[in-house]
Amino acid sequence: MFLDASAIVAILAREVDAGALLERIEAAPPPLYVSPLARFEAVFGLARAKAKARADRPDLQIANAAAVVEAVLSALGAVEVPITDEIGAAAIEAGRRYGRAVGSAADLNFGDCFAYACARQLGVPLLYKGQDFAQTDLR
Repeated sequence: MFLDASAIVAILAREVDAGALLERIEAAPPPLYVSPLARFEAVFGLARAKAKARADRPDLQIANAAAVVEAVLSALGAVEVPITDEIGAAAIEAGRRYGRAVGSAADLNFGDCFAYACARQLGVPLLYKGQDFAQTDLR
């Protein structure tokens, strides 16, 4: 299973659906996958979510979020997927089919296109929060 940043942030920010996402992770056969882009988005998404509740300096929020994301991904045994030429090409195709620029109902952004591409190239399910990926051919 590939972990999209939206799922990582939802779990770490203890959003309403965090429990259901954790159950899906627990039920998934290993390994779990993450990319440098998903890690980046998760760190900044978590820092942004925490900043709403606290008044720490942004650089401290980011450093704290990075430490938390890294610890959780390490505890899960997540394998980092390198962004290869093939994944890059698959991300372009995802954008062509499902991206914001083409007015798709999926409305995938840059990070979403790469998460989609990673899951497709690995042949694994994608764990995400929201409805964007439900509008694609990933199941």
